[in-house]
Amino acid sequence: MKKIKIVIISFILMAVAISSCVDEIEVGDSFLEKEPGVDVTQDTIFNSAKYTRRFLWNTYSKLYYGLPSYWNSVDGKMNMGMFETLSDCWHSHLSWDGVNRNYYSGSYSAGQEDGGNDTRFGFTKEECWEAIRQAWLFIENVDRVPDMETSEKERLKAEAKVIIASRNFDLFRHFGGLPIVDHSFEVSDDQSTYYTKRATVDTTVMFMTKLLDEAAAVLPWSLDATDISNWDGRFTSASAMGLKCKILLFAASPLFNDSEPYCSNEPQDAVANLQVWYGAYKPELWEECVAACRDFFQALNNNGVYSLIQPVGETTSDYRTAFRNAYFTRGSGSDNPEMLISTRIRYTYGDNWQWNYYFPQSCMNGAFTPTQEYVEMFPMADGTPFDWSDPDDVAKMFTDRDPRLFETILVEGAKYQGRQAELWIGGREAQQGPSKETGQYATGYANYKFILDLSEQKNQPTLWPYLRLSEIYLIYAEALMKTGQYAEAVAKVDEVRARVGMKGLVESNPGKDMYNADILMEEILRERACELGLEDVRLFDMTRNKRSDLFSKQLHGLRIYRADGKEGSWSDQDSGIRGDRPTEFTYEIFELTNSKRTWWTSFDPKWYLSAFPPDEINKDYGLTQNPGW
Repeated sequence: MKKIKIVIISFILMAVAISSCVDEIEVGDSFLEKEPGVDVTQDTIFNSAKYTRRFLWNTYSKLYYGLPSYWNSVDGKMNMGMFETLSDCWHSHLSWDGVNRNYYSGSYSAGQEDGGNDTRFGFTKEECWEAIRQAWLFIENVDRVPDMETSEKERLKAEAKVIIASRNFDLFRHFGGLPIVDHSFEVSDDQSTYYTKRATVDTTVMFMTKLLDEAAAVLPWSLDATDISNWDGRFTSASAMGLKCKILLFAASPLFNDSEPYCSNEPQDAVANLQVWYGAYKPELWEECVAACRDFFQALNNNGVYSLIQPVGETTSDYRTAFRNAYFTRGSGSDNPEMLISTRIRYTYGDNWQWNYYFPQSCMNGAFTPTQEYVEMFPMADGTPFDWSDPDDVAKMFTDRDPRLFETILVEGAKYQGRQAELWIGGREAQQGPSKETGQYATGYANYKFILDLSEQKNQPTLWPYLRLSEIYLIYAEALMKTGQYAEAVAKVDEVRARVGMKGLVESNPGKDMYNADILMEEILRERACELGLEDVRLFDMTRNKRSDLFSKQLHGLRIYRADGKEGSWSDQDSGIRGDRPTEFTYEIFELTNSKRTWWTSFDPKWYLSAFPPDEINKDYGLTQNPGW
């Protein structure tokens, strides 16, 4: 199979130096430390337990990390962008990122998957196939390591299976059914053995979940607390079971699980072959997701360790700290009992920004500007919905809100760099560049999540929260709702809301029937957006639910004016032109016109899934193109 030969076999083991990636990624404090000058062959690796472990640690280094972190085709993401800015919660004002050049402009085509490096997720360019092949090589060879106990071999093979499943899922949610690679391919193999046709959605899902079931049966439920500093980030049974829930949620959703396919555009080969849908609506898929979630929580009840991080008090600061620790803190099952799967990267620069300098840069350039629509998703502090038509809500919108708002988005008056943020016209932040129309604060807000106030996390790696326990609660809630178990669904959502001090859905929404499927679904999606913002959730929620209404909706920002009418620059303060810091404002919601999205006037369902590279299609090994491309 030419494609496998080019994409997977090009990662030749003889050319692998164990030291190639270990400087860049750490799973624990000393998880991937190396000895200098170690270049090894396959025989060398699997003749030593020491080198065998390091080979697997190197495979871990190819796991998905969501933030743009370096200037290359993989770590740069969409050329300083992220595909979450294709959702309704975030907008990019960075005119030269892949988000603007390919998607907002409507110019994306299948051909860009061949030569470009700034599409949302490249089929051959994200180290998925390299990680999959390397993990299979490990599984196939670890049994011949002479100085390793059988129990350790079985555990490490299980970890490799989770790597394979996770990298397949990273591709699956962008492309649908995949070619199934179930063993390593050697350069000496006959070419006919390379042929792996594209599988159906059902086969792809079963392949991933089978690997996870096998891994969960072997792995420990959690890491020993005494080893957490060295082993944090290794997969556990909880990791495997949680990822299974996430995969089954995606598979059961309307994108694949409906009475009709998501797109009727030609070509329709993938539709006919059931590679982009199940061929009909199958309610049993939701039952399977419920069962997987039930198994997870039963194991959680039996084994403990993991839990939602709870606040130490009842102040907004307490709630904010609990939420931040849940997504930001390392120590899975220890310092952070909520983290199930995480990855982290450490790049070293010539200055003191040794952690993800690239991501703060992209924020400053306007790549991640929160929308007014997103801000309005966050409830008031007591849990009641924010209502723009209610003057009392408007007066308190930057003070008495869901604490997660302030940990996700920088808003007017928030504590920022030892003072209060000034996002009103003429304020310090609103004037920062490149301009108020295109910069970091172009929507009247700025990103806060992960970068915080740009000064608190210097010289520290920032982990990527690939899967958190709060997401499992919300996955379970959605699956319960889809199977008619509304009270149980509401209870799961309420547990997540309680962590930040908000009342339950029913109490907070007396005018809504929370046992109505459509209403409850909207609340679950809103809750997922607030809890999991910028964690690669919202775009996929819109995609898997075929929400063309959200993709095509005009988005907005907010202009904030001083009530006294003064707009003097902050630098004019000493001369008295600027006056005292204002406490009262007027507001103007405005349409986003810079970086205007073509979807707002002509959304096509073909956008739900990405195109495969035509070069791969033309190799004629059975990879069918997705509809519309």
